[in-house]
Amino acid sequence: MKPPTSRQLAYLRVLAERTGQTFVAPTTSGEASREIRRLKAVPRSTRADRAFERERATDGNVSVTYGTAPRDGEIAGWGGRATWRSGR
Repeated sequence: MKPPTSRQLAYLRVLAERTGQTFVAPTTSGEASREIRRLKAVPRSTRADRAFERERATDGNVSVTYGTAPRDGEIAGWGGRATWRSGR
């Protein structure tokens, strides 16, 4: 398996910026090609949309959390001894 080329990675960054999307860095050339096809199918976001999202992301009053982040009370313990609480 060949690693992605520098051209593929650069094009992915351009497409991600144009569409307002993110992507996981591909480890192979094939993965990069699939991600390029996916991003090419996404409609371009407008300049105003991108500016709004940048402003929203840097606004100190907005709390941005990942959808996969644990909620308060879902984890018991700290560090290597942390466990999921049962009864979710």
